[in-house]
Amino acid sequence: MAKADSGEKGGGLPVVDIFLGSLIALICGLDRVAALQLMVSRPIVAAPLVGWLLGQPEVGLQVGLLVELLWLSRLPVGAVIPPDDTQVSIAATVLAIGLATTTGFQGIGFVLLCLLVAIPFGKCGQFFDRYARTCNGGSLRRADSALAAGNFAVAEHQHLLGLCRFAVAALATYLAIILGGGLLVPLLAPILLSGLERSAGWLQVALPLVGVAVILGTINVSRALTLFAASFGMAFLLMWLV
Repeated sequence: MAKADSGEKGGGLPVVDIFLGSLIALICGLDRVAALQLMVSRPIVAAPLVGWLLGQPEVGLQVGLLVELLWLSRLPVGAVIPPDDTQVSIAATVLAIGLATTTGFQGIGFVLLCLLVAIPFGKCGQFFDRYARTCNGGSLRRADSALAAGNFAVAEHQHLLGLCRFAVAALATYLAIILGGGLLVPLLAPILLSGLERSAGWLQVALPLVGVAVILGTINVSRALTLFAASFGMAFLLMWLV
């Protein structure tokens, strides 16, 4: 059971870590469906980004590599609302880095524990996202009425209000994962960490393989299969180098 050499052993998350994570959660939450869509919301980008801000990009890269393939076949396209992999990867990275400082636990086993605890809370993203979309349906009707009446200021206000709802939904998901993980991880670490450290190598392979199995079931084109296999091999090579 790995312990950090230094740091306060208080068990709580540093407020600065939570705040910096919330900034990335907000930006990436909007990028996910509401604005920009530059793909910075993908776990392979979002997790290393927050890890870099917190001074440990390698932890973020480990989390991002494990989560990216797991949800790659369930993208938030159209009416599909999958669990929020963006906030799971961001919050898991914040938990792994922040709690390592305050509890003294660290290592790949602890990173995996934070990720495994964070994944179920990703379902909160479906609830908050669905609620935001429902409210935005009413905003769309009000915006249409305003445009028909020539009131462009009201239409613009409704548009910005829709963006704000998506932002709040992303932050709510992030905070739900942080709150749940911040309570559960310190309680579970003394019990589960030794076993996770022994099986860490298998889990690092198992999580991406679950994603591979799901994706292979949706691939019908041989060229796409070749490209996917090459990308998967490069991702594992990068994970091995890290």
